[in-house]
Amino acid sequence: MPTELARWFRAELEHVRAELYEAPLELADIPWRKGGWTRKQIVGHMIDSAANNRQRFVRAATEGRYAGPKYAQEAWVAAHGYAQQQWETLLAWWSTQHEILAAIVDQIREERLEARCVVGEDAPVSLRFLIEDYVAHQRWHLNQIRSGATTR
Repeated sequence: MPTELARWFRAELEHVRAELYEAPLELADIPWRKGGWTRKQIVGHMIDSAANNRQRFVRAATEGRYAGPKYAQEAWVAAHGYAQQQWETLLAWWSTQHEILAAIVDQIREERLEARCVVGEDAPVSLRFLIEDYVAHQRWHLNQIRSGATTR
């Protein structure tokens, strides 16, 4: 049975998904601020975050700990060519990655939520913290996507 954290995680991701699908298509290729990523690149970064955290969540849940690299965000966003993808494609990829991530969180036993996790050179945190912080990270980028900046 999913933990309270897993139920919260699903609900939060559903909120983010709904907001992403309401974002105006005409903003997709416009940077969220001068010199910043376009909304397409931000969604791509959110997809990358799901991929990176998938490894973290699974390893911490199955092995009782996680230690691994940070994510080279600029290189990953460029390597995937998110700016050249269709907006609808990016939203579908985001949805799929997050369905997988929610299914993983559903399976994490309560006692494994305290597994020790070290990302790069950062201080150790619990798996619970990584999951909660993940939602905050998605919401942060959702706010960038919804921001009113429309200058290139």
